[in-house]
Order: sequence, then C-alpha cells, then structure tokens
Amino acid sequence: MSPRHEIPRTARARAFASFAAGAGGRLLHLATLLTAEPPGDAPYARRLLTAALARTYADWDTLRGGDPYDRTRQDLVARYARAAWHRRLVPAGRAPAPGPLGALTPPERVAVVLRLYEGVPEEQAAALLGLHVERVRALTARATVRLTRPPGAAPETPERAR
Repeated sequence: MSPRHEIPRTARARAFASFAAGAGGRLLHLATLLTAEPPGDAPYARRLLTAALARTYADWDTLRGGDPYDRTRQDLVARYARAAWHRRLVPAGRAPAPGPLGALTPPERVAVVLRLYEGVPEEQAAALLGLHVERVRALTARATVRLTRPPGAAPETPERAR
C-alpha cells in the first residue's frame, strides 16, 4: 500500500478508536441492560457490542457527519431484537435473568432501555423495532409497572384499587 493511503487509514483508525474509547462503556452498559446479564459477567452483551462496533467501523467512511453512537446503538438493538424475537433466549420455565431488568420480556426490555435509559422518542423506537408507536407505548407502560411493583406483589385489580 502506498504511503498516500496510509494517512487516511491511520486517521480513520484513530477517529474510530477515540469514539470507541469514549462511547464503549455506555454502549456496553446498554447491551448489558438489554441482555439482563450481571454487569461484571456479560459475555452475550460483549459479543453484541463487538459485532455492532465492527459494523460501525466498516461503515465509518459512509457516516459523513452522522452520529456514530446512534448508528452503533441502532445496530446493537437490532441485533439483540432479532435474536430475542426469533430465537428464545430464555427457555420457558427458567428463572428470569439476574440483571435489573431480568423480570421483563425481551420486547419490554428493549422498549424500556430505548425510551427511559437512552431517551429515544417513541416514534424513533417504533421505527427501529418495526412496531407501531402504540405498541412501543404499551410495552414501555407495562414494563414500567412491572419494574415499580414490589417482587411477589399481586397485580392491581379493579376491586383492590377501590
């Protein structure tokens, strides 16, 4: 390779390394919340993040002023959603994952993480997940109720609300 091509390649690698160093921790936390793995031991979250970062690096030159964090987050969420919706990550009858969002279903977890942790508007979250806005709103509301209810508490019924 000629020296003329080495400078842009080196600059690209430095720019990406800078991005990954700055955003890697937050993206790993996002992946850990999605997978509901314990924060110290999250191999699936690390694999998801590595794949999403590799995709961002491959597309680095085509970002052209776009937000690499947003691009990586979209890829990370899409990878998790595909795996969660198309392959059952937790077999039926098994205890929920130990993470803070382990009691939620994968769709609820994605909705809560995007809406409440990342602050993504409902319309963007719906487009990213391929769902209607009302469905994202319902998933977020149901998950929020499940997270705020004490463990083992019975769901609120009309008779108990009186």
